[in-house]
Amino acid sequence: MQAIFHAAYGSPDLLALKEIDQPVIGEDEVLVRVRAAGLHVGDCFAMRGDPFAMRLVTGLFRPKSGVPGFDLAGRVEAVGAKVKRFRPGDEVFGACSANASGACAEYAAISENQLASKPSNLSFEEAAALPTSALAALHGLRDAGQIRAGQKVLINGASGGVGTFAVQIAKSLGAEVTGVCSAANVSLVRSLGADDVVDYTREDFTERAGRYDLILDNVENRPLADVRRALAPNGTLVLNSGTGARGTQMLIRLLKPLVLNPFTRQTLRRYLSVPNHADLLVLKELVESGKIRPVIDRRFSLAETPLALCHIESGRARGKVVVTM
Repeated sequence: MQAIFHAAYGSPDLLALKEIDQPVIGEDEVLVRVRAAGLHVGDCFAMRGDPFAMRLVTGLFRPKSGVPGFDLAGRVEAVGAKVKRFRPGDEVFGACSANASGACAEYAAISENQLASKPSNLSFEEAAALPTSALAALHGLRDAGQIRAGQKVLINGASGGVGTFAVQIAKSLGAEVTGVCSAANVSLVRSLGADDVVDYTREDFTERAGRYDLILDNVENRPLADVRRALAPNGTLVLNSGTGARGTQMLIRLLKPLVLNPFTRQTLRRYLSVPNHADLLVLKELVESGKIRPVIDRRFSLAETPLALCHIESGRARGKVVVTM
């Protein structure tokens, strides 16, 4: 099959379109003929092997798979002996495991539990934009943030892959939503349902008089103390960013809110979003009921995957970047 492949960690320059063997599926896996792959910043981490902790799942010295991409949508080609939910021909979407075959290929092997039927009102490209980013938004708001109707919620990084879904999910759950983004993306964030939008080039959300019951910070570009100033005394801050720091600085940033949490009335949390069948079905229902929709910034061909990853690393992507087959 045709696939984008890299034998070593590094920059997008190491990626090349190659002919490689199709993945062999296990008893609980599904072979998917990929129609589209959705990319996000986690794919850049996996490509570079940085932060180093990423290598604990993708391979210590070199990539286990060599094919980038987690999120996909396509048609089932074959199923393992223990697979019950799917059969050949089904249209599906889901997320590959970090140590399994990647999505930027003509075929991918994926666990049955990380797959669901494609929303009927989405194209393959739109469905591929959903899994990791929309689940990160859902898990951050619903699980880590324990969002409730009527709360004042702020989404920092509201125009990004996770942020565009977070604005819509928070609104669907009855919150009053404020989004933070650049001037160029204010109209986009408003169109997603935000009640208020802060243009960070003109206003500092941490200096506002009002306070928020829940903040989902997808950027973490402000000191923790400043962000807490925007949080209600009993509010919850959910932190969700792996960018902008490395080494010791990264470790301090990851651990500091967790160390402080027992000593403050505010709740400071980090979380791990793991794709699963049940929550992919939640996304499917939200899409089919018209409560959320993916925002696709740019589409690339399979051969252009290195350019797609460069675009994500530039920090200028609005919503999602998709590779089409």
